[in-house]
Amino acid sequence: MTTTQTSVVHDLGTLAHRLSHPARTPCVCEPPQVLADRPDGTVVRSGAIVAKAHAADTDRDALAARIALAADPRLVGILLPPLTAPAPAAPTARPVTLWPLGAPVDPTDPGAAPWAEAADLLARLHRTKPPFPLPPMRGPAKAARAVARMRAALRDDATTVSTGLRDPAALSVLAGWRALPAWARGEAPAPARRAGALCHGDLHLGQLVRHPAPDGSWLLIDMDDAGVGDPAWDLGRPAAWYAAGLLAPEDWATFLDAYRAAGGPAVPSHGDPWPALDVPARALTVQTAAVALAKCAAEQRDPDDHEQLMIESCARIATLPPELAPGPAS
Repeated sequence: MTTTQTSVVHDLGTLAHRLSHPARTPCVCEPPQVLADRPDGTVVRSGAIVAKAHAADTDRDALAARIALAADPRLVGILLPPLTAPAPAAPTARPVTLWPLGAPVDPTDPGAAPWAEAADLLARLHRTKPPFPLPPMRGPAKAARAVARMRAALRDDATTVSTGLRDPAALSVLAGWRALPAWARGEAPAPARRAGALCHGDLHLGQLVRHPAPDGSWLLIDMDDAGVGDPAWDLGRPAAWYAAGLLAPEDWATFLDAYRAAGGPAVPSHGDPWPALDVPARALTVQTAAVALAKCAAEQRDPDDHEQLMIESCARIATLPPELAPGPAS
């Protein structure tokens, strides 16, 4: 950890501790716990408070709108509301937000994954009219950033063949990327029929917590990518996992059925959902594979089995025209 990272973690821990610890009482608190430390987000917990430092290049006006969305009473029971952060004495290099602690999904118990609850929350979010002007949902931009990260990591990796552009896995990912329409690569606005819904922008099971912990209701967290856009994007990652064979058919059916039962607008209420889900699922497949290859380059290792499945999916989808490919791979 660099000196700068250490300073950020220390400052977040101090802030969270100050808010979680009763004033003028003896301190028996455990040391602050680092929950995540990445360039796009450092998260530190102290007691029942979580402090997050967002990326240094964050659009602060857009972030303020997204935090206001999480605090809006019309989203109660769907989004985890933020806590009021004390105003800093001076502008900080990275914007900071504060949140109550929630209990995350247990990664060691996949059978208990709350697929139905996640789908219900998404449907309710998608059905909610944006309460005020919001920035675009950042899903396509995040996918583009993942591809750029992969390119940079492979160019910097001395063990990669040439510049990385001849690496078969990277070529598969880039082929899948080029096969996407421009709007899904963040290069053009989404078509009108795919725009305007309130979206989370980065849905996966790590974005759900129970609050109050440990047995409260499930809520969505992490609003960094939220905004208006195509609601099908929020179903894209589970759809991509299902198509690649990483999500069991029964879990996919549970998720899709619960979303439809809750009136989710991203897919038709009956019939084949894939025409609506195909492009987002392809984009999330490429994003996942690109991040995997970047991590592999940084860690000097080969892709694991799950990562390899997503890379192979990129090669497969690159050969099919968008929005025409039916369902899961066999």
